Amino acid sequence: MAHKEKQKSFLEKNIHLVVIAVVALVVGAVYLNKSDGTANASTSTTGVPSQSVPSATPDDGKTAPDFTLMSSDGKQVSLSDYKGKVVVVDFWATWCPPCKAEIPDFIKLYSQYKNDGFQMLGISVDQGGLKAVVPFMKQYGVNYPILLASDQVVSAYGGIQGIPTTFVIDKHGKVRAAFEGYRPASVFEDLVQKLLKEK
Repeated sequence: MAHKEKQKSFLEKNIHLVVIAVVALVVGAVYLNKSDGTANASTSTTGVPSQSVPSATPDDGKTAPDFTLMSSDGKQVSLSDYKGKVVVVDFWATWCPPCKAEIPDFIKLYSQYKNDGFQMLGISVDQGGLKAVVPFMKQYGVNYPILLASDQVVSAYGGIQGIPTTFVIDKHGKVRAAFEGYRPASVFEDLVQKLLKEK
């Protein structure tokens, strides 16, 4: 009887350790499940809505929503400014590791194809705005326009839950591909080459 009371007393005294262990296992499982090359925008305090995003929103083949946003150099830039060009629109942030990994590839892609009818546009979801973006651009040598996101544009593109989220738009303004998470340079280069050849 005394042994059973000791066992019960031990469990009662250490129930908080059991609860902590279970919580740690659940948090770990959630983290491992999310480790897919994206950063969670809903935890970044960027003001970006945390809606569930299909991997190709807007639907492939639909017209990409036009927008006008302020660029890092204070100009107003619209998607429609690049009508007739192949455009890659990348939603990203300076604090996002997979976004940073893609930036050098986008710099090279833009350098290689900008004279062939290709335009690269980055849309920063950083809460810090220009204070975060401009030093990052200088540090990384970003050679294409970086625009500051608005809630309206994020919403028009289906809500951005994970970043990077990247849209590939053809010469007619149609979304031809969309990706959530890091992709190797070859994925974008192959698409850009293919779309540049189309009439």
